[in-house]
Amino acid sequence: MATYSYLFLALLFSSLCNRSMVLSSNMDSHDLARVQPLAPLPAWACSSKESKREGLKIIHRYGPCSPFDGQRATPIQILQQDQSRVTRLQSRLTRASSRVDVQDTTLPARPGTAVETGDYIVTVGFGTPPRDMTLVFDTGSDLTWIQCQPCSGGCYEQQYPIFNPTDSSSYLNLSCNSAVCSQLSLSNGCSSSTCVYSTGYGDGSKSIGFFAHDTLSLTQSDVFPNFLFGCGQQSNGLFGKAAGLLGLGRESVSLISQTATKFGRVFSYCLPSSPSSPGYLTFGTDAIPSTVKFTPLVTDPNNPSFYFLNMIGISVKGQALPIPASTLASPGTIIDSGTVITRLPSSAYAALRLAFQQEMMNYKSVSSPSSVLDTCYELGGSEALSVPPIVLHFEGDVDVNLDYSGIIYEMRAVGCLAFAGNEDNGELTIIGNKQQLKLDVVYDVGGRKVGFGPGGCR
Repeated sequence: MATYSYLFLALLFSSLCNRSMVLSSNMDSHDLARVQPLAPLPAWACSSKESKREGLKIIHRYGPCSPFDGQRATPIQILQQDQSRVTRLQSRLTRASSRVDVQDTTLPARPGTAVETGDYIVTVGFGTPPRDMTLVFDTGSDLTWIQCQPCSGGCYEQQYPIFNPTDSSSYLNLSCNSAVCSQLSLSNGCSSSTCVYSTGYGDGSKSIGFFAHDTLSLTQSDVFPNFLFGCGQQSNGLFGKAAGLLGLGRESVSLISQTATKFGRVFSYCLPSSPSSPGYLTFGTDAIPSTVKFTPLVTDPNNPSFYFLNMIGISVKGQALPIPASTLASPGTIIDSGTVITRLPSSAYAALRLAFQQEMMNYKSVSSPSSVLDTCYELGGSEALSVPPIVLHFEGDVDVNLDYSGIIYEMRAVGCLAFAGNEDNGELTIIGNKQQLKLDVVYDVGGRKVGFGPGGCR
């Protein structure tokens, strides 16, 4: 989940004192194609099929493979959460320079308050000896943090025991006079000469605690001593019973920057094609498929953590939509692992919807079960809809052909166009994770490029 850049300094817990590309669909892109998805597993079944890729296994936190007991959500609930995330992202990006008067800030002691984080989780090891921690991973955040005992300010419920720093022989809090503490944008100050961090989210949810370092184990061979992270003493927000968050943004404190010496600031993922299947998250250049095509990575000085791309057009059934280049160019496009449904400028979405509707006239149009999506059709039993091919075009002659799962969002007996429009053309375009399914997505931060390739998760 993306974090606000402003600081939250008022700490209510007693132990802390205030201070402070192409996806090949095997079909002619100019023809309607009956795209039949693979037969899904039963809702209760978790696939035993393993990805052939090395790296961290990605699991959908609401799927049957999730380790979180009782954490399930309907497609409609997921869309409601998604809209909340998008609202916060848009707010952060349009008010990047906003700051809060810390004297007027209060932290509600409400552990367990719902907060909408990303849908995908990975498990890594913290400490010596390593303790497994299952975290939400998020390309829209930088700081990695986990809940830590004694949780003096209150913590939300998580699935497995909360990390105890005293059990790790390599754990160390950072002092207030350390260079890292003084440079940390999320640093709020000190408690008994110990550096304190505070990171807040748009709905008021927060994580506050000690800024520390310990050993991070991604795999048995990828071990990083002195990894900087937040050891949370107060956290409010139900993060899907995860232990915390893994930050994959671009800033210096992110996992990508801290492991740059070994991995060259390169990582890639394939999101699982269904909640019943695993995906993967890998680091370094060795695992990049030769089929990946790259588009330039853009930096917004006001929002340096986000991954901006230049999307230059959209095609439906081989026909470019009449979208002026300026509509997509400003305020720009980001790719985000935590947003589900792609959001487009209002006029761009209107053009996409019209072209899609014209190709779907043989299907019965129905009302949407969700306010997020507005172009829906009745599903005919087990038969998939025949959908027109949709292609997203990016700078560098990169064309991303969407899979059926990136075009249709299914709810009950209804299939909806898996795009939504912003309120106006002045809001950010966001490429959601639904449109990234079955793709290898590669982030070469050092090379300033993002790539897309077919055949992900195989």
